[in-house]
Order: sequence, then structure tokens, then C-alpha cells
Amino acid sequence: MSAYCDIAPGHEWHGPYHDDEYGVPLTGDDALFERLVLEINQAGLSWLTILKKRDGFRRAYHDFEVARVARYGARDVARLLKDEGIIRNRLKVEAAIANAKTILALRKTHGSFHHWLAAHHPRSKPEWVKLFKGTFRFTGGEIVGEFLMSTGWLPGAHRESCPAYARIARLGPAWMGVATPR
Repeated sequence: MSAYCDIAPGHEWHGPYHDDEYGVPLTGDDALFERLVLEINQAGLSWLTILKKRDGFRRAYHDFEVARVARYGARDVARLLKDEGIIRNRLKVEAAIANAKTILALRKTHGSFHHWLAAHHPRSKPEWVKLFKGTFRFTGGEIVGEFLMSTGWLPGAHRESCPAYARIARLGPAWMGVATPR
């Protein structure tokens, strides 16, 4: 399964993420949005680059407050494209803003992004990818797969022999068939 369990433990950047966040179920819209934006920005780059820029992303995107990012306009896009603390890619910046607007729409139909995910669970990875591609921007197979594994919706974040696996299993991730909080 996850080779991340081999390389991450003890690493200055990967270790804390692997041990404390990767695969841990998330329920809050802002936390889910952050992970989606980070996964989108990782496309074509290393996860280490994203982890090192994470604080920059949090500052640039106002702590990933969905409602605030959804209101971003042309001035914000220009500001983000000049911000050396993040990945300055117009398609990724515009996708973040569009996806924040999508999450606001999901709140109207499902109550939250988490409830939208729960309403569509369980699904296979190909089914999730199709759903995300029809709902969000800049969401290909790898992005969707990593987003869902990293937030507890798909298995594969950790090997069963990894200490993080047991900790996460106690939290009841959706992929284990345990009902997640709604």
C-alpha cells in the first residue's frame, strides 16, 4: 500500500503530516477546502513543496475560509499570482476560487461539503473522480484520489502495520464503513 509510510516518519516535513493528518477524517468545510486546494496545487510538483508553502497558502487564502475565498475577485487573483509564498498558477488560483463557490452551493443543497461527501459515499475511486470532475474544477484522478485518501474517504493512506493506521482506525474513517459524524 502506502510507500509514504516508509519515507515520511522522522522526516522534518513529511513526518508530522503523515503521523497526524494524512488519512485523518475531516468534517469542517474550511479544513476540507484547504486539503482540496493543497492537493490541486501539488499537481506537477512534490508534496514537500506544498508542505513547505502551507503557511503561505493559509495567509494568502485567509485560512481557507470558504465564504471569504468565494468572494475573491480580479484583484485577489492578481494578488495571489504575485504571492511568492504559494504556487502562482492562474488555473490553480482560479480553480480555488471557483471551488469555494461550489462548496457554498453544496452548503445550500447538502448543509456542508462533508455532508455532500457523505451523501455520495461509498463510491469507487473512478466513481468519485467522475463526480468531482462534474462538480469541481482542476480535479483529475490523482488529485481526487489523494484528497479522498487524505481526508478519510478512501483507503490507502497507511499500511495496516503503520502506527498511524491504528490511530486513524479508532477515528472511524468513512472507508472503514463506520458512520462519520454528520
